[in-house]
Amino acid sequence: MAHDHDHTHDHQHGHGHDHDWAELAPLLESQAELFTPLYERALNWLAKEVTEPGLIVDAGSGPGVISCLFAETFPGARIVAVDGSEPLLERAGDRAGRQGVGDRFGTLAGELPEVLGELDYPADLLWASRSVHHLGDQAAALAACAARLAPGGTLAVMEGGLPPRFLPRDIGFGRPGLQARIDAVEEERFGRMRAELPGSVAVVEDWPALLTSAGLHHTRSRTFLLDLPAPVTDRARAYVVTALTRTREVVGEDLDADDLATLDRLLDPGDRASVHHRPDVFVLAAHTVHAAVRPV
Repeated sequence: MAHDHDHTHDHQHGHGHDHDWAELAPLLESQAELFTPLYERALNWLAKEVTEPGLIVDAGSGPGVISCLFAETFPGARIVAVDGSEPLLERAGDRAGRQGVGDRFGTLAGELPEVLGELDYPADLLWASRSVHHLGDQAAALAACAARLAPGGTLAVMEGGLPPRFLPRDIGFGRPGLQARIDAVEEERFGRMRAELPGSVAVVEDWPALLTSAGLHHTRSRTFLLDLPAPVTDRARAYVVTALTRTREVVGEDLDADDLATLDRLLDPGDRASVHHRPDVFVLAAHTVHAAVRPV
């Protein structure tokens, strides 16, 4: 979702203790691999802005798909994957080994942003993909990240964008616009999640302004698109099934009876009109990256 309201939608993540990450790891990795074209475009954009970084830190790395893409994009850099989940970091290390970059790949376990204080060296590029919004005081978290940058280093956060779309507005049954109504319910849930975080501070989510307040300059933002049109691959269809299944589990009780019945039909593998079978399933998503530089 636009906020990645649940970690199962989070292709990379940093926090959360309400899931069995070892069990979810293959799913998270598969989803991140599906989004690889989007991540590659984002990293190539950063590569034009960041000159030969020595140390890249992936804060909230999850199973390390983006971490390993950084190793590929910046062949001279050392990569440190940081996450609160040891099982996911083990998976990240294994992935780096399989891809032949294990000799310049490290991991660091702990909660953001405090764990960043354990880095041996300041980062030339610190990347936080959909992890800052899980921290109560987002401005303080960005300031803590900025403090771990080397002079001239770049902080890049992936936050915001647009909710994903998987289906036409009118799917032939139920009221048209189901996904838009799900978005509204998830926005409410996201607001409650933010309010309940320890030390939660309400803030205008103007990410360039927040980066400037953290003492950084040369702010810029760019949005990257994942466009997988129908007919989708089996992997993309599996992602849609998983995403809507998780939506059903998390916000089903907040949907009205008609929308819940529509969602249940979409998830019924025995129904030819479900997302398991229908030919018009697609994946369209937009993620925004905001970047800024620590003054020299």
